[in-house]
Amino acid sequence: MLSRSLHRTRTAGLLFALTGVIVATTTVSQAASLPSSGASTRSPAQHVSCQTPAAGGVRCLSVWHRVNQGSLRNPNSVSAAAVAPPSQGLVPADIRAAYKLPKTGGKGQTIAIVDAYDNPNVESNLKSYRKAFKLSACTTANKCFRKVDQRGGKKYPEGDPGWGVEISLDVQAVSAACPGCKILLVEADDSSFESIGAAVNTAVRLGAKVVSNSYGADEFGGMIAIGKKYYTHPGVAIVASSGDYGFTAASFPAVLKTTWAIGGTFLKPTKKGGWTEDAWSYAGSGCSAYITKPAVQKDTHCSMRTVADVSAVADSAEGYAVYDTYGLGPDNGWIGVSGTSLSAPLISGMIGLAGNSVKAAQPSYAYAHRSGLLDVIGGSNGFCGGDYLCTGVKGYDGPTGLGSPRGLKAL
Repeated sequence: MLSRSLHRTRTAGLLFALTGVIVATTTVSQAASLPSSGASTRSPAQHVSCQTPAAGGVRCLSVWHRVNQGSLRNPNSVSAAAVAPPSQGLVPADIRAAYKLPKTGGKGQTIAIVDAYDNPNVESNLKSYRKAFKLSACTTANKCFRKVDQRGGKKYPEGDPGWGVEISLDVQAVSAACPGCKILLVEADDSSFESIGAAVNTAVRLGAKVVSNSYGADEFGGMIAIGKKYYTHPGVAIVASSGDYGFTAASFPAVLKTTWAIGGTFLKPTKKGGWTEDAWSYAGSGCSAYITKPAVQKDTHCSMRTVADVSAVADSAEGYAVYDTYGLGPDNGWIGVSGTSLSAPLISGMIGLAGNSVKAAQPSYAYAHRSGLLDVIGGSNGFCGGDYLCTGVKGYDGPTGLGSPRGLKAL
């Protein structure tokens, strides 16, 4: 186990022994220098969606950049007029092909998205997105899409373009993985632990079978009580991003035992028409200082809970194509988004597509069905002497967990 004092230390260059492996702690400021997994490094043109929150809050986990807008008629329009698909970025067909997903499924499954603040254009943008990729409509009118505040009503919080990107990403990623699933968007009043947690409870109360959480904060002692209050729902799969700062302190709520911790990969096409994945350079991984180890985790260099459990794409050469027209000014329209904020809603959608959310509610399900996962080998998210806690190795590793889905057997 990492000693608590060393685990929480964020000073660059500090080295400590971890079961005979020399490991360097990483910091948020070090993220840009993390080793590459085949991904291009983040460019100055990329925008961080959510800024660091005040103490007692979470931040969303995505960055975005403008992509080729193609023949978009009016990127500043909030209407759902027909738009041409972008010429860059991953699209729903790529997700289905890379993860060998069936074209149908998810009937009767409600996937909840929990985010902070409001994106007033989310439904219009979702309509444009699904129309651009010839997915069936998902609207309030046909009872496929529903947006509520953290109490389940219609007093939506104030708008926030940064969280607005996150909201657009989440609902569109779920759409790509499970076009037949219903989507429930619950918007918390703000990004505080209490508000975002209350939104999770509302999502479950309103019938969600899966709850996707694309946000996080460094783990802390009080999170155990918060986890019991907001993130413990038998029969409901609670899914959370592992974080975007590489090998560092484990991320809350992903680190909770009741939560599927979703790591990130870099997905790229092969010349023969297939796909390969490496551990993404920024995927969050870590060894908890507070949460005891689940019985299903057998890795040996961390005696406490290890993040992540499974993974999916967090980045590609041009990110994931998202259509967003709220508050981005001249960049309104198609943007490329990256982060474990992508992998979490994708896995959430896949769980919904499998229609097995009650049995697969606990992350232990994946450990018992790991033959349905592709072991991700290659890439690193930090400096740990090649140890599995920050390197994509054969078998379990921190950045990608057990691997990424191929089909739905593990879900």
